[in-house]
Amino acid sequence: MNLGNASNSEPIDELVDVLTIALGKLRNQKYHLIGTHAAVKKCLWVHNALLYRRFCYKCKFYGIESHRCIQFSPSTLWCWNTCLHCWRVRPQDMGIGEFIPTKLPMIDDPEIIARLAILEHKRTVSGYKGRADEVLWREAMDPKHVAISLTGEPTLYPRLSELIEVFHRLGLTTFLVTRGVRPEVLASLSEEPTQLYVSLESWNKDMYEYFNNPLIKDCWERTLTTLEMLPSFTCPTVIRVTVVKGFNMSNKDVEGFAKLLSRAEPTYVEVKAYMHVGGSITRLNRENMPSFKEVLDFASKLANAISYRVASYSIPSRVVLLTRMPGPIIRYGKGCPRAWEEEEVGDEYSGEYGKPEEVI
Repeated sequence: MNLGNASNSEPIDELVDVLTIALGKLRNQKYHLIGTHAAVKKCLWVHNALLYRRFCYKCKFYGIESHRCIQFSPSTLWCWNTCLHCWRVRPQDMGIGEFIPTKLPMIDDPEIIARLAILEHKRTVSGYKGRADEVLWREAMDPKHVAISLTGEPTLYPRLSELIEVFHRLGLTTFLVTRGVRPEVLASLSEEPTQLYVSLESWNKDMYEYFNNPLIKDCWERTLTTLEMLPSFTCPTVIRVTVVKGFNMSNKDVEGFAKLLSRAEPTYVEVKAYMHVGGSITRLNRENMPSFKEVLDFASKLANAISYRVASYSIPSRVVLLTRMPGPIIRYGKGCPRAWEEEEVGDEYSGEYGKPEEVI
């Protein structure tokens, strides 16, 4: 562990006290903490896969086996944005935002983080033995994928490339989800993720400043640099456009996003509904969550504007997949082999915005 990166703005002892309080709250919310700055948390779809054989949209789109997917972050409390729609735990929501520096105060070893993430995933699913199908449970105890997207901004972890390499060496695929605020980190990756995501809700600086609340003054310009870099990646790239009713779903917004996407030329575009869950319910209204039909309508307009096609969709997650690829989408696992040919079980109230007793 290296304490040399501690923020100069706060004494290290005060920072440790604040982190202790914050991490205690995260544990209460079922985050499995790893080292000093990483975490694993069981996804709703791990639970649904094991008990109900219902799998997430990443299974349908890309073959990811939901029950074998680790939801992970190497930067649990640290992010350069405080987005209004964020459902995750934010330091600002705990009243400690001013105490959290904009860079990690410690740097843990990537080999240790990766192996502990696998171990913690196993712990989160170990209790399903005897409750879930035996084959599914045994598969869940042997994870094959890591979604580096749980909370925080993963590119704030300075040894991210090494971390991705370790996961790949251990036989796991990786989806890296970033807000694109550190293009220099993405440009320096010696090991690319299996698939790279950039999340967007805004298409100009004024929207970004209002909705994404950056803590760093040039975050929007950094995001634009990342979008322009995307065509240089050899791995598939994805722009995830989170649509928020009353904010970014007009015809003018279609035009704005189309201009951004023309810079990035992503392999895929995922148009996904804002979900009125978690911490976001204190900042946005239920009416800001669009229906699947509204998401599909917006996605279809966007597809036409950028000459992509609607390739697939998931009603429970209210997400639509767009691509220019003429043939089958790249699949990374053996999950949901015929998913594109079959409708999912459940409606738009049976996914992330499901019954409270099903949200684990």
